[in-house]
Amino acid sequence: MAGLYTTILLENEDALEVVNTICHPDRLEEEIIKHKPDVIVMDIRMKSDNGIEWTKKIVEKYPTCKVVILSGYAYDEYIRAAYEAGAYAFVTKENSVFELANAIRQSHLGIKSFPMNRLSDYNTPLTKIELKILQFISEDRTNAEISELLNISKRTVEHHVSSILRKLDVDSRVGAVVKAIKLGLLDF
Repeated sequence: MAGLYTTILLENEDALEVVNTICHPDRLEEEIIKHKPDVIVMDIRMKSDNGIEWTKKIVEKYPTCKVVILSGYAYDEYIRAAYEAGAYAFVTKENSVFELANAIRQSHLGIKSFPMNRLSDYNTPLTKIELKILQFISEDRTNAEISELLNISKRTVEHHVSSILRKLDVDSRVGAVVKAIKLGLLDF
């Protein structure tokens, strides 16, 4: 659903394959069924449709497909609506293609990314798994221990820890725990 120019730039990114670009959302479900995309880049505003409403439909009907919202504006209400609709990322059109490609890659890994300065407005900026990992971090568990406890790879734990640090805008695991306590995400 992203524009043609964006599509051309994304096609040059390593490890990304653009399967189609559509201009009319009435063809969206047909294309999802045909191509089974991992990630959809959806413009927040379309000719006669709303990208947020389409995101809700996609998340409900095709839960393995992740949506990245692309917008010309970083309005708080757009970011909040995208987050609440179940999108995995929100990227403004003024961001570089590298940032959009990074948001697509992170979404594919199950990592949500929204503009950091707006995240404090959300009730819980972290996913359930990130909150669980943060709890284990507060118990001074290593990535290897967390990996074993959650039955996921150590690499996946590392991705989640990186996402936690980025979302909370901190530089260390200790900083993440302290900020999470301040935000009321962890209880002691």
